[in-house]
Amino acid sequence: MADDSINHARRGFLRGQFKSATPPPLRPPWALPEAEFLRKCTRCNNCAIICPTKIIVMQDGYPRIDFTVAACTFCGECVRVCTPAALRRDEGAPPWSIKASVNEKCLAQRGVECRVCGEHCEVDAIRFPPRLDAPPLPVIDATTCTGCGACVSVCPTKAIRVG
Repeated sequence: MADDSINHARRGFLRGQFKSATPPPLRPPWALPEAEFLRKCTRCNNCAIICPTKIIVMQDGYPRIDFTVAACTFCGECVRVCTPAALRRDEGAPPWSIKASVNEKCLAQRGVECRVCGEHCEVDAIRFPPRLDAPPLPVIDATTCTGCGACVSVCPTKAIRVG
């Protein structure tokens, strides 16, 4: 049975049906699924040029998001200038499903009081429940988090990731 699964994986690989170990870069808001996005995107750079916060940068000719620069305001300008429709804003659809997460580099996990991420979260998705004898740890409410990335660039230890 194990040999059958290996053969199946080989067949998929040879047909180009394999999964990359690295996830694709984070694309601009309202991007189509990755394969369709790559087919439609003409690499015109218009989305990066128009982005008011300059978080859309070009990597390997395609746009990706860089939250170390700033946050996404979800203004929709990138969608407006995307003539091949690789970015498509459907009414009522969220821009993406990404959320923020905090890793072990967080200062609060090291016993240092820090709430800068929560101070920059406009939707109050980051809370700090009290703890006994230690600074409160940030807790991200996934139902409230928009994935805007406002918490990323302000974190002094780069402990926050959005993806």
